[in-house]
Amino acid sequence: MKTIKKITLGGVGLVAVAGVAFLAVTHHGEIAPQQSIAVQDFSAQQIANGKTLVAMGDCAVCHTAKNGAENAGGFPMPSPFGTIYSTNITPDPETGIGRWSYEAFERAMRHGVDREGRHLYPAFPYTAFTRVTDADMHDIYAYLMSQPAVKSEAPQTALGFPFNIRRGIAVWNWMNLTPGPVADVATQTPEWNRGAYIAEGLGHCSACHSPRDAFAGEKKGIFHLAGGSAEGWDAPALTTATAAPVPWTSDDLLQYFRTGASQRHGVAAGPMAPVAHGLAQLDDKDLQALTTYILSYKKADAQPVDAQALVRKAETAQAVPADAQGLRLYQGACMSCHSSDPQGQLAESTFGSRPQLALNTNMHAQSPNNAVRAVLEGIQAPAHAELGTMPSFRYALSDAQIAVLLNTMRAQYGLQEWPDLKQTVAKVRAETDPAKAHH
Repeated sequence: MKTIKKITLGGVGLVAVAGVAFLAVTHHGEIAPQQSIAVQDFSAQQIANGKTLVAMGDCAVCHTAKNGAENAGGFPMPSPFGTIYSTNITPDPETGIGRWSYEAFERAMRHGVDREGRHLYPAFPYTAFTRVTDADMHDIYAYLMSQPAVKSEAPQTALGFPFNIRRGIAVWNWMNLTPGPVADVATQTPEWNRGAYIAEGLGHCSACHSPRDAFAGEKKGIFHLAGGSAEGWDAPALTTATAAPVPWTSDDLLQYFRTGASQRHGVAAGPMAPVAHGLAQLDDKDLQALTTYILSYKKADAQPVDAQALVRKAETAQAVPADAQGLRLYQGACMSCHSSDPQGQLAESTFGSRPQLALNTNMHAQSPNNAVRAVLEGIQAPAHAELGTMPSFRYALSDAQIAVLLNTMRAQYGLQEWPDLKQTVAKVRAETDPAKAHH
């Protein structure tokens, strides 16, 4: 009995020691609040560069609630563990970061720990922002602190056990976070390295375009940029694994970054639309660098495809009867904007962008999710106003009609129908019901 008692006490002691050690390792002290920020010490050049960097990082995309003030927080971000609300990053001293010193700001950006010493949830992509150089980090701080202060208390994030224990994020960080800037790759060109800095740092492309493991960490290696998800939308692969029927070229990507649309691939929709809006604020040199980096993940020997021939084939295909219900739905809902002339060229339009659906990446994807969302929700907030909007068909078409419409189009393009599409439409309709929306 004494032996068992000793073993038990020893085990309890080890657990206690481990617990104390864990608390010690994960403890981060509070950084003293600043009474005021010397905004006058920031140069105009710092602030201007910081504005560009903030656009590069899409800060306003996640830190601005619908119909809310820019960067005042409150934007809901669904996760497998519950809804996380973004914080107010305006310089308001009470509800924002107006009392944060640069040291506190840097700790949040590099280590995911706020001024008071609390771990931030990795919905905030500090695993990417940690790569920002010291000079750029100072400029971002200068810009944010020079903006109007907005008093706005964001809703509190309240996740269930055990995800509400923020110190547990230290374990996640140990597996997923490498703090600090990353050196250039010596064997790559300066342009490629600049593109990598944008994409893997402030651009945090992999946050959406890489798949996640069971603990919501980004998968690395061959999975990097191989496709992920964002706010219920599928984020397509940026690698050779892309579903795009024609290869992305440098001109395609540059057009997409500058305008939010590519006639050979589609229009930025869902959470990508505001990202494209931010990217358009970068100069041509940075956009070219980003293009070079992204294209390095695609095979250079991809065979060229005659896009117009592919479109003409789809437009003239006899894959479905001419009086089929799906074609009638297409003629009534889609053809006025998306049909092409016999040469496969879209006619000039005064109503904004009219992407060629026969080449649309979402129509060729293995998952129907994005195509269904586009039909249900339309595009009400395009990357740029001149692109025009797409109406929502949520209240005009039933689940069965949307399923028939999309599968008829797939058949017309020589693709297999999406299985159980009616059920998928019903599921997405319920998930995107405006009556249940948080914002």
